[in-house]
Amino acid sequence: MESTAVSEQELASVAIVDYGLGNLRSVTRGLERAGASVEITEDPAEFRAADGVVLPGVGAFREGVENADPLREDLLAVADRGQPLFGICLGMQMLLTTSEEAETAGDASVTGLDLIPGTNVRFAEGQKVPHMGWNELAVERDHPLVEGIDGEHAYFVHSYYAVPDDESATVATTDYDRRFPSIVANEAGNVFGTQFHPEKSGETGLQILRNFVEICADAE
Repeated sequence: MESTAVSEQELASVAIVDYGLGNLRSVTRGLERAGASVEITEDPAEFRAADGVVLPGVGAFREGVENADPLREDLLAVADRGQPLFGICLGMQMLLTTSEEAETAGDASVTGLDLIPGTNVRFAEGQKVPHMGWNELAVERDHPLVEGIDGEHAYFVHSYYAVPDDESATVATTDYDRRFPSIVANEAGNVFGTQFHPEKSGETGLQILRNFVEICADAE
C-alpha cells in the first residue's frame, strides 16, 4: 500500500536519457513506484524541464560513450545547472573520465563525461567476471541517496568498477574479493551513480530510487 500511495503523489519529474542503451522500462517502472513522473527522452529541452535526469546503461564503455556523444554537452549542462544527474551501471561509469575497457580495445581516446574524475578498471585475475549477484552496501559517507540503505544488499552485473581520483567521491563500497566503490558522487553532490541496478534490487533499490526522487523534489 505504501508504494501505491507514493506513486499517486508525484514528487518530482525525471527524464531518462534514451541513447540506445539501458534498461529503460525497468528503470521507468522503478521510478514511477518511487513517486516520479517519468519521460524517456533524447530531447535536451526535456532534460532542462525535468527536476532530475537519469543516465542508465548496459553494455560496453566505448559504445555507451559513442551513443551518448551527441548529448554530451547537454548532459554536462545538466550537471552545471545543479540538477541531479544519476548514472546507473554503465551510466555511472560514463560519469568518470576513462575506462580500461576502451583502452584494451585500442580506443584510449574514448573519454567519459569527466564529471567525477577517475577511471574504470577490470576486476583482477582470479575473480569471477562478470561480478553478478547480490552484495552488501557499506556506506562510507553521508549523501541523501544512501539514506536507509547501509548494510543492505543490491544486485550487480559488471566486469569493471569505478576508481575515482579523489577518494572522497566514494559514497558506498562493496566487497567482491576486494573492496570497490559501488556508489560515487561529485563534490557538489548533484552528480552521482550506482554500479548496481537499483531497479533490480528489490526494496533496497526502491529506497534508493525514493531517495533520488526526494533529491529531485528538493532541487526544484
